[in-house]
Amino acid sequence: MSMQPRIIPDIPEETVRVAQAAFPKGNLYMQIRDVWEGIYRDEQFVDLYPADGQPSIAPWRLALVIVMQYVENLSDRQAAEAVRDRIAWKYALSLDLENPGFDPSVLSEFRLRLVEHEASQRLLDGVLNQLKAKGLLKGQRQQRTDSTHILAAIRELNRLENVGETLRHTLNSLACVAPTWLEDHLQAEWPDRYGKRFENWRFPKSKTEQQALAEQIGRDGYQLLGFLDEPSTEAWLQTVPAVEVLRQVWQQQYTHVEGQVRQRPVKDMPPESTWLRSPYDTEARYCTKPNASWVGYRTHFTETCDEHEPRLITHVKTSVATEQDSEVPQSIQADLVKRDLKPDVHFVDTGYMDAANLVHSQHELGIDLFGPMRPDTSWQTKDPEAFDILQFSLNWETRTAVCPTGQPSARWLNSRSLYGAPVIRVQFAANICTACPVKARCTHGLKRGLTLRPQLEHEALQTARQRETTEAFKQQYHRRAGIEGTLSQGVRRSGLRRSRYIGLAKTHLHCISTAVALNVIRAVNWLNEVPLATTRKARFLSLVA
Repeated sequence: MSMQPRIIPDIPEETVRVAQAAFPKGNLYMQIRDVWEGIYRDEQFVDLYPADGQPSIAPWRLALVIVMQYVENLSDRQAAEAVRDRIAWKYALSLDLENPGFDPSVLSEFRLRLVEHEASQRLLDGVLNQLKAKGLLKGQRQQRTDSTHILAAIRELNRLENVGETLRHTLNSLACVAPTWLEDHLQAEWPDRYGKRFENWRFPKSKTEQQALAEQIGRDGYQLLGFLDEPSTEAWLQTVPAVEVLRQVWQQQYTHVEGQVRQRPVKDMPPESTWLRSPYDTEARYCTKPNASWVGYRTHFTETCDEHEPRLITHVKTSVATEQDSEVPQSIQADLVKRDLKPDVHFVDTGYMDAANLVHSQHELGIDLFGPMRPDTSWQTKDPEAFDILQFSLNWETRTAVCPTGQPSARWLNSRSLYGAPVIRVQFAANICTACPVKARCTHGLKRGLTLRPQLEHEALQTARQRETTEAFKQQYHRRAGIEGTLSQGVRRSGLRRSRYIGLAKTHLHCISTAVALNVIRAVNWLNEVPLATTRKARFLSLVA
């Protein structure tokens, strides 16, 4: 398919007449076209297509269909049907009433082009540019960010299901790309063992029998890999994606020593964050937090939250589930600066707050990262009579600390935390601590020690902790809570919670499309002076109020 950029055509007169007769006051899709005639243009997608070949459907239309598809959480088939039979959609797309639309597979092909060219962000940028041009996105002095989990478009598997499905997937893939080779190496029992999907209800009941089945699957997998490693096997078979997945899963799940295959105990497996949870989506990861556990991804939405301005999503970041919130603020802020959307104040929750992010935001970008810090969990902070870190005097130039009784530290060493972050270890002399009359208020050990961040981080951390104790902080921090409503709207309206597609890149496109749909809805509502919805309450609470 090729693409020659064309200007957006006028809406056919008959389409205008019928649409205006059916919707005298207009509707969402007609307003999209009337207010933003050029959200997308062919020129934005010209590099996604070759110069030669059969002409493609105009990419501006396909991009707009994806937005409208997510406004109503439609499938590809439903979206294609809407193009064919809905007047308002034909109006937005400049189509004749008789236009038959297109096959649903066209949308899948267009999304694949976006993903392969890393062009998903263009969907969001096109809307943001239009919002800027219309004066709806300006100043953006205050923005807020929060994350939510995204379930992968796969079934969650236990260890036995995972290895069985991985081997079954590999056999199916080889049957497609090298049927003759597989037929020559196929073992008689494999069709019965791997012909059907692995599910719990088919497993043996006893743990001993399940363990035996797991080891049998392991032997079969190593036997297949042995066939693939034979000199007579063509080298390209080694690069089949399913074969590479099989090797990786078997390295994680089994040991193969002197012909004996054993399933690894969990304690001997690699870090859980690296486990492949399904052969069908190798980027999905298992993660857990206090109120949820899932296999999939994590997405971060950032939106404006200035008073008397529309709430518009300015940034979307999607990551593997195991990437923690504290790892993303710097990249989010860098992207906002790059797109001329830098906020003065950036509201986040505790998960995003750490000393390194505070320093980077304030000193590198001039952004006030605003949120509650993780509390100091030492026992000294919980005992009002004890000496916490704030009661020690620190001299960063002489690299010494002085305790509340006036004793200087004995050692000041640069070190690393368990997570690899730079820290400073400060130790006091054991003989002085032992003889101290107020030792019980300072330490329960032989001597007192302090773990400090580098100076800028330490000072930023203490300042932030002090700020969050004030009433002004509590009043201002209320502004962050609205982002939870945005995530809820994405889940309820556009199906944000579960990815429609396989893989991180396509899941990111899913999240981007959701954000664009929400922006379009919010912008139209703002122009129509539709008030923001209030927080829902149970009926009996409303009655009591």
